[in-house]
Amino acid sequence: MAPEQVFSILLERFGDVVVEVNVADAHPRAVVQPQRWHELALFLRDDQRLGFNWLRCISGVDHIEDKRLTAVYELHAIRPPARSDGLWELHAEIAIVIHVDRAQPHIPSVADVWPAADWHEREAFDLLGIVFDGHPDLRRILCCEDWAGHPLRKDYEFPLEYHGIPAVTEFGQARVQH
Repeated sequence: MAPEQVFSILLERFGDVVVEVNVADAHPRAVVQPQRWHELALFLRDDQRLGFNWLRCISGVDHIEDKRLTAVYELHAIRPPARSDGLWELHAEIAIVIHVDRAQPHIPSVADVWPAADWHEREAFDLLGIVFDGHPDLRRILCCEDWAGHPLRKDYEFPLEYHGIPAVTEFGQARVQH
């Protein structure tokens, strides 16, 4: 299914939620408001015409100059094999983009919609500080629980040490200098 068809169906059902649609480049995407994201995600997965049954990844982006954080959901609709080779077929692929205020970055969790979102949301929480409301186990996944800050934010200040362990920011550097 072409991205234009997918977005037409979304606009018909969620016209008040879809802020922008872009199909002009190699990365077709729709920008949606976060408030009804969970409902829209269920529709993307469950509607027979769409069937987006695979969340490939969630990428987080810090737009410090715009005072917002972004989550980009890469979605695919794959179908069981219709050919003798046994390979699943790609039916459609799109991206859903959600912008949130950097100071209050809340997005509804979709971990119950696509199980892969569980760890992807935890990673975006850990590294960027995006809070996924309703997540079943939202805690750090890469940094220690007591780590200060979110390392992928553009204003993050790398610590000079962690629990007495000196930090090194350059390969082979014997003395830390920031």
